[in-house]
Amino acid sequence: MATSQVEVSGGAPSGGSGLKKADSAARRTRMREFQAQLLERMQAAKSGTDVRISQLGVSIGGARWLLDLTEASEIISVGTITPVPLTHDWYLGLANVRGNLLSVIDFARFQGGAITPVNSESRIIAFAPALSFNSGLLVSKVLGLRNIVEMELLRDETPGVEQNWATHRFRDRESQLWQRLDLSLVVQDPRFLHVGI
Repeated sequence: MATSQVEVSGGAPSGGSGLKKADSAARRTRMREFQAQLLERMQAAKSGTDVRISQLGVSIGGARWLLDLTEASEIISVGTITPVPLTHDWYLGLANVRGNLLSVIDFARFQGGAITPVNSESRIIAFAPALSFNSGLLVSKVLGLRNIVEMELLRDETPGVEQNWATHRFRDRESQLWQRLDLSLVVQDPRFLHVGI
């Protein structure tokens, strides 16, 4: 599994080019360390050796979503997406990922929201091979791994999205709301299966 580059915030110090180069090198080192830790934790969660962390947090259409790591294979930087004629506007087209074509879906738009702008924080979350669906979701931002054991399950509240694939709502320690997205149910949705117009 490969992860995409993750931007690490932090301004460059004022001063000479030597300080800027040192700061840039330090940021790259921190980014590589973060990527290695994220990859290690994702693999541990998938293998079952770390059952506490099994959800990847992402931002889609301004909402926070949790994806089960067994349903997501990798995080990919958004590159060139080739549009496909006569498809819905939520079907962005095809991306070439190491020689394999991946259908890219703007999931915020699929749900009836605004089109997701692509910027430096945008990523594509590829579906796991177990789903037998060569697709990926465009997300606004990857928010990292989440431990749902530390979250409160909201049993009595109506989910924000009236779809069968939007399951279980949670509240974290910072009182932020999260919705679990079941990709195995998304790929069974008849509308998702018919991208043509």
